[in-house]
Amino acid sequence: MDNALVAHIFQSMDLDTDIVIAGGGLNGLSMALALRAGGFAVTLVDAVAQKVRANAKFDGRSYAMSIASKRVLSTLGVWDRIADTSPILGIKVTDGRAGEAPSPLMLAFDHAEIEEGPMGFMAEDRKLRPALLAASNDAGVVHIDHDSVASEVAEATGITVSLTSGTTLRSRLLIACDGKKSAIADRSGIKRTGWRYDQTALVCAIAHEKPHNCIAHQYFMPSGPLAILPLQGNRASIVWTERDARAAQIQTMSDANYLNELRPRFGSFLGEIELAGARFSYPLGLSIADHFVAKRVALVGDAAHVVHPIAGQGLNAGLKDVAALAEVLTDAHRRGEDIGRPDVLNRYERWRRFDTAALAVATDGFNRLFSNDNSALRLIRDIGLAATNAFPGLRRGLIREAAGLTGELPRLAKGQTL
Repeated sequence: MDNALVAHIFQSMDLDTDIVIAGGGLNGLSMALALRAGGFAVTLVDAVAQKVRANAKFDGRSYAMSIASKRVLSTLGVWDRIADTSPILGIKVTDGRAGEAPSPLMLAFDHAEIEEGPMGFMAEDRKLRPALLAASNDAGVVHIDHDSVASEVAEATGITVSLTSGTTLRSRLLIACDGKKSAIADRSGIKRTGWRYDQTALVCAIAHEKPHNCIAHQYFMPSGPLAILPLQGNRASIVWTERDARAAQIQTMSDANYLNELRPRFGSFLGEIELAGARFSYPLGLSIADHFVAKRVALVGDAAHVVHPIAGQGLNAGLKDVAALAEVLTDAHRRGEDIGRPDVLNRYERWRRFDTAALAVATDGFNRLFSNDNSALRLIRDIGLAATNAFPGLRRGLIREAAGLTGELPRLAKGQTL
């Protein structure tokens, strides 16, 4: 059948919505906003009530947002709604051991080395999530709460999505933002490549005595990296990686003993420290979907890729997915194409899969190189950090990469509208 005729038939069909999004987390909400900016009718399905998601207490979880991510959220009208973001003006990277001073051979980045301003920003989950929810409601996103996608049937001209409540939605496309164990990806026959790291991230926030001056620190300890990330005021977000068994022991400790374990690794450069919020732990692994699309299905964020947090790029990669998919779909719709056709969805996969695979390889390699106490490797990597630090052009390139300013950027990541 002629493509133009198929498109005409499809566009005249009785649809409940243009696009269904499964999952109301940060990526799902951002995806809904971006699609609304592209002119689509969007229905977002999430198992948790908006009231619960919008009133999260401070739990220590925070995100390092790249310049590109800030541009995406600014263009979508979200950034100015987020309270108390903190700029990242510098990053210091060095080897470390518990109870010892950090290695003097370090790699130091300064925001003055690029023209775009701070190399990134810290945003707290409790501030970011409500801002996205409020913006999505203002934009006209339809929310279905206390529900989830139970099954879907993709056909030539659309996809029928059945919810656990018994509700059925007919749309052009289903976007899976349902996490690293995506049931939609499984039902679509998409396999994954990956492995566990025998590492767990212990996540919390601390209050400290001395100012951090908006400098982030990354210590490569034998068990894994320790990241100290500046929040508003004299507070920092901690991502502390330990081997699984040891992390499980630490997580069961009292707050006092937990801090006693952290202090030898943290050091005294910020003075006295205390916990500021709840403690969390997350098992770490790598997982890349073999395909980011299936018949009338697209994967975004953790549903498509999960990488080691060593570079703090998880949410940033998800927001690049959001920006790329929104651009592909918007441009296709403006040309009169059926947005759920394989040739349209494959444009998104070609755009994003190589980039995320490269990120996975890089984070995996850095973790394997730095998460050990081999003396020879320690010397080599310390010399490598110092050598890199000696070349301003190389430092600048690494800063721009971390800030999300390299490669083929979607319009939203450039600060441009769809």
